[in-house]
Amino acid sequence: MPFVQRDASGAVTALFSQPGPGHEEEVPAGHPDLTPVTGPSEFARLDADLIRVIEDVVDVLIDRGLLRLTDLPLDAQRKLLARKGARARLRQGLNLLGPNDVI
Repeated sequence: MPFVQRDASGAVTALFSQPGPGHEEEVPAGHPDLTPVTGPSEFARLDADLIRVIEDVVDVLIDRGLLRLTDLPLDAQRKLLARKGARARLRQGLNLLGPNDVI
């Protein structure tokens, strides 16, 4: 069962797996006070959205000459380029045929 931290009005502001200062209250799973708290699937969606924002920020910095792709670690370069390529293929409707391919 999670331990909760509450604000001055009594609303749950954070969940913890262990008790600690300011979050000693244990609340059973499914308790009504937990429903407004963001769950794992919501965090996954938010993480995906944040990743896209970070990619856009990196693109803007590169476009403005404030950052070079080669300034980033090699693994970061590969990941950014892989995602950029995947997005480009999705924009093209996954057209995997080249200009010389015959159906």
